[in-house]
Amino acid sequence: MTRTWGWLAAVVDIVLIVAFALIGRSSHAEAASLPGLWTTAYPFLAGWAVGYLVVRGWTRPLRTWPTGVVVWVATVAIGLLLRVLTGQGDVAGDPLPLSFVVVATIVLAVFLLGWRLVVTAIGARAGRRAGGRA
Repeated sequence: MTRTWGWLAAVVDIVLIVAFALIGRSSHAEAASLPGLWTTAYPFLAGWAVGYLVVRGWTRPLRTWPTGVVVWVATVAIGLLLRVLTGQGDVAGDPLPLSFVVVATIVLAVFLLGWRLVVTAIGARAGRRAGGRA
């Protein structure tokens, strides 16, 4: 079961990171193209991959701690670093606007931690109900 959840968690995380990139591109009226989406998403996907490997996310994919937190922090930190190194997101000479850091950090926390919290809460509730029927 963990193996299945490991793959499913990876897919959910990746879809949510791509959604973050899509939302960001559309909110700035940027072209909806695959190359543009890739350019926006890949720094965060690379950060996610590092975090998932470091924490071995497939072993405890639904855990908020440490899996979700490590994946989230790596996604944000490495994603922002790669954006700066590749010259993405420069606004009036500021390579990393504070507003973007705040928005990226909050949205990715809601996305990458939020679904894990919801699944854990549903699982706990289902477990309590099943325990009450036995």
